[in-house]
Amino acid sequence: MPMELTFAEMSSRHLDEVLAIEQASFPTPWSRYAFTYELMHNEFAVYIVVLAGEKVVGYAGMWLVLDEAHVTNVAVHPDYRRRRIGRKLMQELMRRAVMLGARRMTLEVRTSNHVARRLYTSLGFVERGRRRGYYTDTNEDAVIMWKDPLDGTVPGT
Repeated sequence: MPMELTFAEMSSRHLDEVLAIEQASFPTPWSRYAFTYELMHNEFAVYIVVLAGEKVVGYAGMWLVLDEAHVTNVAVHPDYRRRRIGRKLMQELMRRAVMLGARRMTLEVRTSNHVARRLYTSLGFVERGRRRGYYTDTNEDAVIMWKDPLDGTVPGT
């Protein structure tokens, strides 16, 4: 059965659910303080949640600096994975980035995260480099990916 999904700007009222998803998704999750700082003090930050009814089922964030968008995080609740919600989150993030004047978008992804790498590639991102030992929890490399130009065309929309 299809789910009705809506997007909203992330706010402090979403943080308990966001933190639960963060804990379930990453070996070194962000803290409540990190998210609160991003929402309250980082003028470059844009964070969104995707809701199924009133429930937060995923979130994504980016920093907008000049004409570049840098994806900071994307995560979907484990019970809602494999339903294209990550794709929809990225498409919404890209749409908002274009609306806010971004001309290109970048992100880092763990070399071992093949699912995410396939998703980003399917959205037009290209691998452009590596950051050796970027993830300090495991010393794993990050693959640097770019979508350039970010021209408003979002594959699969």
